[in-house]
Amino acid sequence: MEIREMTALTLGCAIKSRQVGVREAVKACLDEIEKKDSTLHAFLETDEKKIYDRVKEVENGIKAGKYTGPLAGVPIAVKDNICTRNRKTTCASRILENFIPPYDAEAVRRIESAGMIVMGKTNMDEFAMGSTSETSAYGITRNPWDTEKVPGGSSGGSCAAVAADEVFAALGSDTGGSIRQPASYCGVVGMKPTYGTVSRYGLIAYASSLDQIGPVGKDVSDCAALLEASAGYDAKDSTSVLRKDLQFTRYLRQDLHGVKIGIPKEYLSEGLDEDVKRSLADAVQLMTKNGVVVEFFTLGLVDYVIPAYYIIASAEASSNLARFDGVKYGYRAEEFERLHDMYKKTRAEGFGEEVRRRILLGSFVLSSGYYDAYYLKALKVKAMIKKAFDDAFLKYDMLIAPAAPSTAPAVGSSLADPLKMYLSDVYTAGVNLAGLPAISVPCGLDSSGMPVGLQFIGDCFQEKKIIQAAYAYEKIRGEFPKAYGKGVK
Repeated sequence: MEIREMTALTLGCAIKSRQVGVREAVKACLDEIEKKDSTLHAFLETDEKKIYDRVKEVENGIKAGKYTGPLAGVPIAVKDNICTRNRKTTCASRILENFIPPYDAEAVRRIESAGMIVMGKTNMDEFAMGSTSETSAYGITRNPWDTEKVPGGSSGGSCAAVAADEVFAALGSDTGGSIRQPASYCGVVGMKPTYGTVSRYGLIAYASSLDQIGPVGKDVSDCAALLEASAGYDAKDSTSVLRKDLQFTRYLRQDLHGVKIGIPKEYLSEGLDEDVKRSLADAVQLMTKNGVVVEFFTLGLVDYVIPAYYIIASAEASSNLARFDGVKYGYRAEEFERLHDMYKKTRAEGFGEEVRRRILLGSFVLSSGYYDAYYLKALKVKAMIKKAFDDAFLKYDMLIAPAAPSTAPAVGSSLADPLKMYLSDVYTAGVNLAGLPAISVPCGLDSSGMPVGLQFIGDCFQEKKIIQAAYAYEKIRGEFPKAYGKGVK
């Protein structure tokens, strides 16, 4: 097996046994990036000097017994809205084009403490606002399976980089499906943990009550190991939760017998692509043959997920992005008259169209006269959605659902109709509103050979259940094809 085809855990084991060197693994990644990224544009930054300085540090750390974990020496990518010390963090926005943080995000600090090597920062939708990775100020990312298709978003760069074997794993962020949907489009595994499990310190906020950092990997085992490395309580994050059950890899067991799974009937109604429905049905049949009890049920309130999500997310975005005004850091308009004019021109020039659209929507729903009619009502709906999920978990161990209504659309088709792009989050955004964990696993291919993703959704703090179920499904499904069809070679 070539190095680039290994999983993160397989590579970590090979490094530990000295079958593969850390420098050798990093070079394999850099070679793939050089070969493919001019087409894919998954990365916004790769600094070879910083990478090789880190290689020396990790090699010495492994020799000295400092780095002993299963991911020591493994190259990883980090989404560009997660702060990295002395390396650009732009959120794929012009307004932060020269921002270099003086500190690491807590999640980055933890993966580096595990001995991992950050290869670079991945492209994304600007400020994580989008579902295709086309709203980046620095150019679009393309899907490794078919470069005429989008990789999904907003963590499209992270998922494309893993799918193309440019890195072995990646960190993304998930606000309304921003890890799980691109993982589905790119044929990789992506996970959103329970809200508060991974520190948000150093994650540049889009919607603070919904954002959560999570892992992207080639398989479920890699995701479990990366989540184990990055999770943990952080006093610097007021939303961080103190948990003792963070040893996720111990639940990598192949046993589905007696697991009771619910499928919301609403998720199979109008709007779901036939190829996606077929792949979901095949996965359900396979799991049923292996002892799973599957029932269809009515979840309720599904029609209200997208309106509630976009009202709440846009409202929080309008508040969070108020700090980007050209005063302390980032882009500043060159020509202006007086302070207020500088604010307006800087924000008009620095933010892209989709970000401006969401700031305007958020400012509107928070304004006097509309707060009660829209924002307060959306918060009430959010609580009702959480209650609907709570009721479902009284009956079922977990739920399953498509990760997206269709496979990856063509480049350019989604931005022409923003509402259609928003609706692509219909199966994922409810998980964020309720703060639940969910994992997307490849389950099939559509008629044009593009991957389809299946979501396992768990109750709060029940990552262990969905990890075990996803791992067991992955084993009975068998090896999934690689992204070498119509994509880059």
